[in-house]
Amino acid sequence: MNKKNWVLREQASNEKIEYLARELGVDTGIATLLVQRNINTYKQAREFFRPSLDQLHDPFLMKDMEKAVDRLALAIFRNEKIMIYGDYDVDGTTSVALVYSFLKKRYSNLDYYVPDRYSEGYGISFQGIDYADQTGVSLVIALDCGIKAVDKINYAKRKNIDFIICDHHTPGDELPKAIAVLDPKRADCEYPYKELSGCGVGFKLIQAFAKNEGIDFAEVTEYVDLVAVSIASDIVPITGENRVLAFFGLKKLNENPIPGLKMLKSIAGIESKESNISDVVFKIGPRINAAGRIHSGKKAVELMVADEDTITGEMGEDIDSYNVERKSLDQTITQEALSIIEKNKIYKNKKSTVLFKADWHKGVIGIVASRLTEVYYRPTIILTESNGKATGSARSVVGFNVYNAIDACSDLLEGFGGHMYAAGLTMKLENVPIFIERFEAIVAQTITDEMLTPKIEVDAKLNFEQITPKFYRILKQFAPFGPENMAPVFVTENVCDSGYSRRVGADKTHLKVDLVDERGYIFTGIAFSFGNYFEHLKSGKPVSICYAVDENEYRGNTNLQLMIKDIKILDEILPEV
Repeated sequence: MNKKNWVLREQASNEKIEYLARELGVDTGIATLLVQRNINTYKQAREFFRPSLDQLHDPFLMKDMEKAVDRLALAIFRNEKIMIYGDYDVDGTTSVALVYSFLKKRYSNLDYYVPDRYSEGYGISFQGIDYADQTGVSLVIALDCGIKAVDKINYAKRKNIDFIICDHHTPGDELPKAIAVLDPKRADCEYPYKELSGCGVGFKLIQAFAKNEGIDFAEVTEYVDLVAVSIASDIVPITGENRVLAFFGLKKLNENPIPGLKMLKSIAGIESKESNISDVVFKIGPRINAAGRIHSGKKAVELMVADEDTITGEMGEDIDSYNVERKSLDQTITQEALSIIEKNKIYKNKKSTVLFKADWHKGVIGIVASRLTEVYYRPTIILTESNGKATGSARSVVGFNVYNAIDACSDLLEGFGGHMYAAGLTMKLENVPIFIERFEAIVAQTITDEMLTPKIEVDAKLNFEQITPKFYRILKQFAPFGPENMAPVFVTENVCDSGYSRRVGADKTHLKVDLVDERGYIFTGIAFSFGNYFEHLKSGKPVSICYAVDENEYRGNTNLQLMIKDIKILDEILPEV
């Protein structure tokens, strides 16, 4: 287990915290958490705790939205064939399902297209444009991709095919010459919220179209559960507009999901519980993703656009079988990659991990890169062979921009894309050894020791007496949790075993703790994979713990418990930011 640094988030002034505590009638612990989230007034707190669809921005604030809506309306008026095009991951497939399902209710001359991960790769492809040409498509709505597809859009224009691009990735130096380019990250776009998912941009398009056509907004929000799935799975910040969409999307997912998501919940075994962001990330998202990784992303779209009359159990079973295969491949390749590193001393002192093996399955190399990053905690790239070239996925650690490091090697690459913490790249096979050497040199020059040590960001120090049922009730209202609004993490220092802590689990590697703090308050908790701390605790020596607060239900009784993330034996000072 990697040693972790605990870093206390920047603490606001006592005056600011005490003011908000008085305004809201809450304790200073809750007020501290709110101020950390830039919530400083009663009004801001009300909007945070009571999300409303009225908080969504006017979609026409987005650059090119009028052009997009006008072109879509014209296509419908002329009965042109429209193709909805999206990437093969969760964000792309939910985007396609959302826009296709909405338009299909009032227009039939529609098709959808999801590129093949292996023969076409990410984003808009020449093959996809040729398919559009062959099937009489004159307007393509591209979702979660296209912002850098300058040459592809030029190719489409020569075939008299217009594009509306709905993307959320960072644009390159030149924008594609599409009819409309919707992307809040455009330098010339003044849209107030910049962090929408690709599906979120698609949602804004149908919101704008509905507004123009006098369609009830309730018909747009019918698909907000798809937006929540995209937000959770694409790991975008759950702040501002995303938080509103995630809140109402989860509500719909729990109360009245579209048939495809209802089936996925059932297959994942979560149909009877109230799903949260974690359920989407770990149960629903991977099953949708598995279709594109193992078979075709089109299979996921087929399930998500199906209505009650057309959905079949076989659709869900297929998706689940792809996920089973994905997990098997993931496990096998991860073990193989770990073995390569462990057997070769050259990797021991490196600042990066780059591995290439021609027969690794392209569909899971991104997951394997994530697994290796967790184990060795350094920027990682996993490469395999596809269509005669080396293609790979990169993952990074907190604070290190892997996209920039790859960009510094761009002369060795055929193509690359992504963002700070995840990227994809392609190169000639003969360039792999040179790339490995160059990438390691760049990482070594720019990464710091601090970046190479995992850290846990701590929201506040607490005493056990502060963790009351009321405290937890308010804490739950901070959800939905995710990037930039993570579940709060706390530290309590100098706690000791009350005499009832014990090892648990089949192999006794976990701890069920019963701890007493300096003021004599006792709290229970669970510490997974911390069984080796048992003897120290039983000796009566103090430890400091880092944890989240959760509910534990057992035999009909529900109690608060600590979900322990880390334990420190030494009397270490918690670094302040």
